[in-house]
Amino acid sequence: MVNNRVVIDPVTRSEGHAKISLEVNVKILVVEDDFTVAQTLQHLLSSYHYAVDTAADGEAGLQLAEVYEYDLALLDVVLPRLDGIGLCQQLRTKGFQFPILLLTGQGGSRQKAIALNAGADDYVVKPFDPEELMARVQALLRRGGPQTKPLLQWGKLAIDPSSRRVTYGDQLLAILSTQRSILLRSGRHF
Repeated sequence: MVNNRVVIDPVTRSEGHAKISLEVNVKILVVEDDFTVAQTLQHLLSSYHYAVDTAADGEAGLQLAEVYEYDLALLDVVLPRLDGIGLCQQLRTKGFQFPILLLTGQGGSRQKAIALNAGADDYVVKPFDPEELMARVQALLRRGGPQTKPLLQWGKLAIDPSSRRVTYGDQLLAILSTQRSILLRSGRHF
């Protein structure tokens, strides 16, 4: 069966055909100093087809957030160099609006209040139940943030970074997630 949808190849910039990809390009930053927990989180999130970057300390996490665009951050509270509460506060002070979920072994209500008042959107106590954690991640991603990203356009070609939808004129294009990522990265440099 031939796919009759128009697809723009971002490399050659010509029209062609491509496979339909249902994968959503969600990028998550995990800042966790416990290697085993970081690997578990990376494996769990990757199993839901999320792209995951990890950092082992708060300063490295802040640097990643300043360089790359994330849809959500999972931060451990107890981190070397910059703790999770401080990292959360710095991200909010710098204007980052993506949802932040804090993870910690400290489950007291005072600690939760401190975390939420620092700008976190949710708080999960370790050890966490993977199913509950993923439900919270998905809820935060559905809510998104208050930010609205501008529509990127080149003539009739348009990309909505928030929904990751690509259109040509009024027609929704079916493109591979890697092609969409290339278009999004290219669009930010124009």
